[in-house]
Amino acid sequence: MIAKRTRSAIGAGTALVLSLFSSAMAEQYPTRPVTLVVPLPPGQTADPVCRLIAEQLRTLGQPFIVESRPGAGGNIGAEFVARAAPDGQTLLCAPEFSFLSQLIYPKLSFDPLKLEPVSILATFPSVVDGRASLPVASVTELIAYARANPGKLNYASQGQGSMAHLTFEALKMRAAIDLVHIPYRGGGPALNDLLAGQVDLYAGPLVGSFPHIESGKVKILAITSRDRVAAFPGVPALSELFPGLEVDTWMSIAAPPGTPMDITKKLSDAIRKAIQAPVVRARLSDLHAEPEGSGPLQMKERIRENLARWEPVVKAAKIIVE
Repeated sequence: MIAKRTRSAIGAGTALVLSLFSSAMAEQYPTRPVTLVVPLPPGQTADPVCRLIAEQLRTLGQPFIVESRPGAGGNIGAEFVARAAPDGQTLLCAPEFSFLSQLIYPKLSFDPLKLEPVSILATFPSVVDGRASLPVASVTELIAYARANPGKLNYASQGQGSMAHLTFEALKMRAAIDLVHIPYRGGGPALNDLLAGQVDLYAGPLVGSFPHIESGKVKILAITSRDRVAAFPGVPALSELFPGLEVDTWMSIAAPPGTPMDITKKLSDAIRKAIQAPVVRARLSDLHAEPEGSGPLQMKERIRENLARWEPVVKAAKIIVE
């Protein structure tokens, strides 16, 4: 009994010491410039959002330096952060699909779910677009046309396992239609070929296709986010036709596994304040994004929801990247 009490006392003492050490680390954090790793090429939507937040986080007393580490569907940058020291000095600034990689890459050498959630920065309405000459004007007409012409329509995606790939595979399942997948290396080339009429369909953040929709160079057929968007109130969301079919597109910040909660909370609190800055909200509005600034627990729950939503689609469509 005495030995058991002694072990309990030692365990409690150790926990107290670790807690005090963690709190001390958080008070001093950051102690040097922080690296904010973006796992995508410069110029994509992720880049300006991460740079915008990095500039605001200088209020913590150190510069936040954005570093692009693209490749392997975002996994190179994510793995770099996953293997970094758990001190908050190296962070990941990434979209939602970085937390779905284990579903698509069976040989992944790290677990993205062990990254410590910090905050969802902003959410981005996404849309289904069609080439200007496509003989349909809505997703309802698209489904009817695809059923009458099985296998004759194709869709472009940002790559194997990307959100456009998942979006169209989910639509194929729910609408019982046949579409041919044409993967590209990124959203830019995919959208360019849609504009050129080389492909029939594409899905991506509204910010990318907005000027082309307004100019009539592409057609907007549906909103893939949960709700309709103010810019196109007459365009229905896919979830209105197929409840539960929604694409949750967002940018977030995560820390290496084992980063103390005091540090992730300090970061999250700073991000929440940064999101409220007029300059940040104005820039996010320009990007057709909704500011968020969630806490770690809310981000963790969104990741869980995304996994539950997409795992059946990935398995049914046999989406695997070796």
